[in-house]
This record gives sequence, C-alpha cells and structure tokens, in this order.
Amino acid sequence: MQQEFIKKKKKTIAIIIRNGYENEGVDFITPDDYSQQVAYMHHQTGKIIDAHVHNLVHRNVVMTQEVLFIKKGKLRVDFYDEYEDYLESRILQEGDVILLVSGGHGFKVLEEVEMIEVKQGPYAGENDKSRFDGVNEEKIALR
Repeated sequence: MQQEFIKKKKKTIAIIIRNGYENEGVDFITPDDYSQQVAYMHHQTGKIIDAHVHNLVHRNVVMTQEVLFIKKGKLRVDFYDEYEDYLESRILQEGDVILLVSGGHGFKVLEEVEMIEVKQGPYAGENDKSRFDGVNEEKIALR
C-alpha cells in the first residue's frame, strides 16, 4: 500500500505517503477543506509549469496540521484520538511523508533520524500544543 489513512471511525488522524508512491501529473492527496494541502507531483522532462505568484487569500486556520518528510532513518509514530486515547502505531522510513491531520501523536526514534517538518505558522511555542503521557511500550500495536 503506497498511501495509508489512519482513521478512528470516519475521522482521519493521519495520511502516510510511502516512498514508493507513484502517480502521473498532480495528485492532491488531501481534500480541499484541509488547512494543510499535500500533493504528489510527477512530470516528464520538458514539462513547463507556468510562472506564477500566489494571491493574497485570507484563510482561517484553527488547528495545526503538520507534514513530516523523513530524509534518513526510522521513526515510530504513535497515533491518538482527540481524547488522548492510543489507537495504533506505524513505522516511517527514509522517503516517507506523513500529514498529521487531527488527534494526537508521539514519536520514538528507532534509527537516527533526519526529517523536515512543515506546518502553519507562526509557531506559538508551548502554547501550540498540550503534552500528555503516551502509550506504554508493551501496548504498542504496529500495523
């Protein structure tokens, strides 16, 4: 599976795009109503993407959604619902991308990791998140 949707009932918690994912052209992975948009793009040599500027568009962002690009290493992601209840875990590796849509998450570095994070700003420091006790290692459910 090259795309994985982690859900609780019908609510999406995260979307993983595996390193091996391929598609032609532009494929928006996210629905239009997400505050963070993720697209996979594949164009052949010689394709021209018209020069452009982005217009000023007012957006109301009320919840942070973040994207992680795994450059190197291996990372376990633990997923939680909005009530801080543990759901399941996944392993991300070099080349994988994840959009953390809703609920909570925690991480354990399994192999030295380098990653890039992209999220809406400005970053509000500790006011940007509420920390809680994560799942006990014995209860980890990898899928």
